Amino acid sequence: MVCPLEPAFPIEFFVLGTPVSLQTKRPEAKAEWQVRVKAASLTALPEGHFATSSPIAATLYYFPDDEMEGDIDNIVKPVLDALEKHIYLNDRQVHRVVAQKFEPGNIFPFAAPSEILENALIRTKPLLYIRLSVNPFEELA
Repeated sequence: MVCPLEPAFPIEFFVLGTPVSLQTKRPEAKAEWQVRVKAASLTALPEGHFATSSPIAATLYYFPDDEMEGDIDNIVKPVLDALEKHIYLNDRQVHRVVAQKFEPGNIFPFAAPSEILENALIRTKPLLYIRLSVNPFEELA
């Protein structure tokens, strides 16, 4: 049974700007990025929600405004950490992560994009689209 104050999943939102790498030499940049991620998530969450204890699947699509510098995997951990104790209790609950970059000229038509993803596709880049689900197997069936 889902607690009435637990967020309704899936949760989708996007964060404007360039994600900060796990390997950044500036800890304050990482902290600022994590505050932005959490703030952006509030557009999809009710006030006063509880963090879920359910398993989580995370999808991160990065849309840079130019060829991406760095590695896509280095942007994952700061995002997952930003959502800990906010959307889920601990990032150990994350059972699956899909991370993909879509550099300019390398975006394909999504078969059935959600309204949030469609909005992200037409926005000024760079931005990071994030989708969280409590079904880690949803795209595997």
